[in-house]
Amino acid sequence: MQLDQERLPSNLSSGGCGKPGRHISPGSTHRWFKMILELQQQCAGRGFKLSETLVELMVKSVLSDPRNGFNADQGLNEEDRQRLKELCLNKLTEKCSPSIHTIKMQEYFAATYISRCQFLEQIRGAVELRMSPLRREITDSRLKTRDAFDALHSKIASYVLQRSKVGSPADVKNVNQAKAALQSVFPHTEVGVFMALLKKDKEQQLDELTRIVTGICLFNKASMDEQQQPLILASLHGTLAVSFEGIEHELSASQCLVGKYTALLEELLPPEGQRGSCNVPVQLLKQALYNIRQYEDFLRILVSSARQCAAHMGELQMEFSVQMNLLRDRVKAKRAVHTANVFPLFKTLSSLWCGLQEEAELMKILHNIMLNLQPFVVSQDDLSPAVNLDSLLKDWEVKIDEERMGQSSEEPISVPEMTACEWLLSEREADIVDLPLQFNGFCGCTFVSRDGLLLPGNPQLGVLKHKGKFYVFSSKEAALNFASRPDDIIAEVEEKVKGSPELIHLLRLQQQLSYLEMWPEESSAPISKCESGTQTVLHPIATNIVRAYEWNAWELRKKAIHTARLLTKATQSTQTHLSSLRRENATQTWPPKDAASQSRRDAESNVPRPQVYLMGLRGQRNAQAIKVDLSRAVDE
Repeated sequence: MQLDQERLPSNLSSGGCGKPGRHISPGSTHRWFKMILELQQQCAGRGFKLSETLVELMVKSVLSDPRNGFNADQGLNEEDRQRLKELCLNKLTEKCSPSIHTIKMQEYFAATYISRCQFLEQIRGAVELRMSPLRREITDSRLKTRDAFDALHSKIASYVLQRSKVGSPADVKNVNQAKAALQSVFPHTEVGVFMALLKKDKEQQLDELTRIVTGICLFNKASMDEQQQPLILASLHGTLAVSFEGIEHELSASQCLVGKYTALLEELLPPEGQRGSCNVPVQLLKQALYNIRQYEDFLRILVSSARQCAAHMGELQMEFSVQMNLLRDRVKAKRAVHTANVFPLFKTLSSLWCGLQEEAELMKILHNIMLNLQPFVVSQDDLSPAVNLDSLLKDWEVKIDEERMGQSSEEPISVPEMTACEWLLSEREADIVDLPLQFNGFCGCTFVSRDGLLLPGNPQLGVLKHKGKFYVFSSKEAALNFASRPDDIIAEVEEKVKGSPELIHLLRLQQQLSYLEMWPEESSAPISKCESGTQTVLHPIATNIVRAYEWNAWELRKKAIHTARLLTKATQSTQTHLSSLRRENATQTWPPKDAASQSRRDAESNVPRPQVYLMGLRGQRNAQAIKVDLSRAVDE
């Protein structure tokens, strides 16, 4: 007997068993999310700290997997819900679960990795946040004494050093150089003028001073020693090289590990399978392969971003050297140079220096993402501590993806062999590498025929176009098999993915299995937005309004009588004496002229200044001084 049947909420509906989007009562939805929270708490009680997103994804995966026998459209009784919770709890709390590690890796990468522009915006925002306290302290200062003016000048120099990172603010030599450079463009006497500005103008002038002083400091460091300029860039280049080499080395190591897992599964999975034996469960090995494949895919994305960062940094370094040499030619040994000739170059140097620092910081972020991904990679000790992976391989040949593609390229596919689908050859299509390949470039036919084995497709064989989508294959046989029944193989791939939720993101099936997807698709095209306006006429349809129309019959009769009376009337005119010979007259007058008269004269008189001379004050002792009046007479 079924008890308390309820259907699955629309956002948890199983795509394999029923269509999502049914109307569900709020109480039913609340019970399903309550079960997700209970599973999360039970996992935490067993020592597994899992996010709500991961638990919800596992519930969806278990429900949609046809092997579990759930049918959400028909409803789940209490027994089905208990069995669902047990299955989910067992999967979530496995001691060694590469599938869970892969989902955690995907969750971390989706939350951490963003576009290059967004990374640079975050870096600039972090710099502004770091400098905002000192910036606010400078712009909000209220100075009254001479010492306060000198302290503010020193704060501005410290702000320049901390913002530009040309030198350490703790180094006295760097501080003195920054103060000297600031004094040359912003002397102490200008501090009072600076404080009289509005806060917005203060911030603008502070940014201007920072750019100019940074350029001066960079030029001074390069001018002191010819080897100093390479040393200035060497620190940033060293950071770039270490991070870039670390990511590439990790990618190379992951590719070798992928080759080992692939070689082992090629010998164990059908149709060529069962030629060897293994102490580790095959399902666990497949999950480990998916785990390292996902790690490799993320590392490829990081390497691509790192290469773009390194290329841009190389361009900035070349431009930095060119601007530095141009500035040297402008200055040379001159004692004084006009500011209009050198200040723009100082600002350019500062902008290039900031760009180099942003690229170096971006490379650090990419390297840190790589380091944070490593704990999610399943190690050999987690699978089987007593068995070594190399010992499982025995004498089987291990191939990396490039070697496997090279061997498959020796069997080209001709266009006449593809009669049912459109086949694009690499020789004819110049941009075949940039096509959006389905299944993330993996061979879907091999994935179905070899029970979940992931082999990358070889674009050199060609690309199959089916319903506007592009597919690649690992071999000629796989391509011909897919071309004979493409829709069936695509459906089988989607069906197998339902049992392995980590493959949704790895094979880029977010759109096909959107009800299972928890994170936005990374490779989806960005949504373009723009401001637009539309203007329409007031009356799109031409009006046909007759203004003379009258609906009242009595009004029509009145108008008719009036018109009939006009036929017997005549218009006459009469001119009187008042209106005879009248015309318009005009009179011109002149405005009054300004005039002035003087009635008195200013005069003054001067009297002589009295002068008295005392004679006999020098050269004689005990002599009597004689007073002589030298004032001029008044009437003189």
